[in-house]
Amino acid sequence: MGDSVALRIAAARLEALGCAVSRVVGPLPPQAPAGWIGLVAVPGEWGPGGSGSGAGLGEDGSGGEGTRVLPVPVGCAIGWSGPVAAPLAGERDVQAACGLAHLHGRARGAPRFLGVDYASVCAGVLAAQAVAACALALARGGPALSASVSAAQAALLAAGPYVAAATAPDQRASAGPTLSSGTGVTPGAGTAPPFRSVDGARFEIETLDAEVWLRFWTDLGAAPSAIAAGWPPFQRRFATAVCPLPPELPAAIAAADLARVRLAARDTGMSLALVRDAREAEEPDPASEWRLRARDATGAPAAPLAPLGPDAAAPLAGLRVVEATNRVQGPLAGLLLAMLGAEVVRIEPPGGDPMRGVAPMAGDRSARFLALNRGKGAVEADLKTEAGRRTARDLAATADVLLYNWPPGRAEGFGLGPDDLADPAPGLVHVHADGWGGRAPEPGALATDYLVQAHGGVADLLAGPGQEPAPSLLTLTDVLGGILAAEGAVAALLLRARTGAGVRARTALSDAARLLRRAGRGTAPTERSGSAPGGRSGPVLVEDLAAMADEPAFAAAFDTVGGASCVRAPWSFAPAADAPSAETRLRDAAARRGAPVRNDPASGGTVGARRGASGGTNSRITGQEIPHATPSTSPGGAVATHTPAENR
Repeated sequence: MGDSVALRIAAARLEALGCAVSRVVGPLPPQAPAGWIGLVAVPGEWGPGGSGSGAGLGEDGSGGEGTRVLPVPVGCAIGWSGPVAAPLAGERDVQAACGLAHLHGRARGAPRFLGVDYASVCAGVLAAQAVAACALALARGGPALSASVSAAQAALLAAGPYVAAATAPDQRASAGPTLSSGTGVTPGAGTAPPFRSVDGARFEIETLDAEVWLRFWTDLGAAPSAIAAGWPPFQRRFATAVCPLPPELPAAIAAADLARVRLAARDTGMSLALVRDAREAEEPDPASEWRLRARDATGAPAAPLAPLGPDAAAPLAGLRVVEATNRVQGPLAGLLLAMLGAEVVRIEPPGGDPMRGVAPMAGDRSARFLALNRGKGAVEADLKTEAGRRTARDLAATADVLLYNWPPGRAEGFGLGPDDLADPAPGLVHVHADGWGGRAPEPGALATDYLVQAHGGVADLLAGPGQEPAPSLLTLTDVLGGILAAEGAVAALLLRARTGAGVRARTALSDAARLLRRAGRGTAPTERSGSAPGGRSGPVLVEDLAAMADEPAFAAAFDTVGGASCVRAPWSFAPAADAPSAETRLRDAAARRGAPVRNDPASGGTVGARRGASGGTNSRITGQEIPHATPSTSPGGAVATHTPAENR
């Protein structure tokens, strides 16, 4: 129901999951001003009191009796404000009020609206993820749940680590206006990437190694003092969204052509990616949005997923995730799975993750670390040793999901690949939160946010009229990539519930760039702020994250952990409302399209899909044939609905 960017993204994600998606005429619920999407029919074995194992489901997920209509719709309401008590009526309002415009413009010295509808895209994926999680709850024999999410909550999720840093107690105690947002530098100071060579090429560079930084700039003839002064802000730019480099560094590159810079990069180990046009960055889509692969059902059968109790309010409750990740993408994926109810246990090196001690601190831990890892357990294991690898393997064998963001091949090198764990954990879901997804600009290129933005065409989409393309120093693909990895885990768990076998899923930062390209240029830089009810003015443009978090309007969006403000879960879940409108809507949709509707005595409802002559399924909603749902591409096999723009 609705026609917002978030709704369209959610519908496309659920179609990729194997759902037949239809628009159904009807007024938008007041709690869903940006749309509503959900399930009206599911495979016959799913639902409260079901087996909880997916047993009896056919290859297409339809079950022996086909699909059945749910007595109440199970879905997700999409709003603009959510728990934020502010009059938000569109993407521009959300970017202004929730700190995205501030963070995107911080490196340039003033707020700037993102050239993509970033909050809406993230909210759309989160909405689809919520619906998939509700379906998983049904597959595990749990209750019918409904969810809500908002563009504001998605925006705050992206801003979360920056907000935690800005509100950390030792950060608040620091004097001076340049520290009020947690950066320690004056916004707009210095020269920020990307770089331009003498022949006009624009590009980003990346290294996580100070020695590589030193060798690269020395090769290009930069002064040692400038090299030394440039390393700290370059290294910290992921945490601060600013990168004030000494002007001598971009000047050294501006004196060389691209071929010379590339030679220096290759000789010294520096990664480089050109800032590409969005059209130039287009590549074929993968066969599955999450590259899902079910393991061959050989060897000992896997135990069914743990059943979900009838009173559960979190769809992943009772499941365990073992996480071996760092930086932003992987930890955020683990955090989202924890917020969905899973127990998450991190594998950390001896002494703990070094990020625990990175300032600013909130109690005894880094505020940024808390923003991404609170609520998780931890087990220390040195994966360079056999004893440490054995500890990790034993832990993974107890899990339902193993989540990692190592480079390709490293899991297998640690003995933690799907084949390595097939015997001790035949039903394990492996989720690889990758970087390039096999599409690196050059072999061995680091897959970090800004290189992916440049190579993936996102930098081009961000540029407004008269602006040169440049990646945002707000970690756009890291955050969206983390959301996609969590979505991949839920999709893989659905496939696991259907097949009873272990599943591999692989998502990448490059997938985040692809999704932003698919959404296209946004409206925030040009649209007017929405008018608030009662004639009130639109939201204030936030320029201080700590002040934003302190506002009473944001009280319901944050928890205080160690003195720092940490963003709450982007969704809320509750028992589905006792309003049996799903059957009525499905019947109405079928009647409008002339499709027959039969009653299923076993479920007391209306069947929403039937087998087609070609082996696919003809949707009772659309009347169009959809591809046969196979375990490799369609873990859900359910029916979803949403409604068109004329009913906004």
